[in-house]
Amino acid sequence: MSTDSTFDSRVFDVTGMTCGHCKAAVEEEVGAVKGVNLVVATPATGKVVVEGTNINEAEVRAALAEAGYQVV
Repeated sequence: MSTDSTFDSRVFDVTGMTCGHCKAAVEEEVGAVKGVNLVVATPATGKVVVEGTNINEAEVRAALAEAGYQVV
C-alpha cells in the first residue's frame, strides 16, 4: 500500500508505547493531522485507531514518528 494513500478509518501497529504518557503523546500528535477526528492509542496492544475523513497515511506515519514511535 502506498503511504500517499488516504483513508477514513485505520488501525496502525506501533512499537514502543508503554504507558499513559506514550498514549497521550501519540493521540496529541496524530490528532493534529488534517482530517483526523478520533485517535485511540492502546499501549498494551501497540494499536492506534485513527478515524476521520480523507486522512493522508504519510502524514499519520510522520506524526507517529514525531511522537517517537515506529509503525510496524
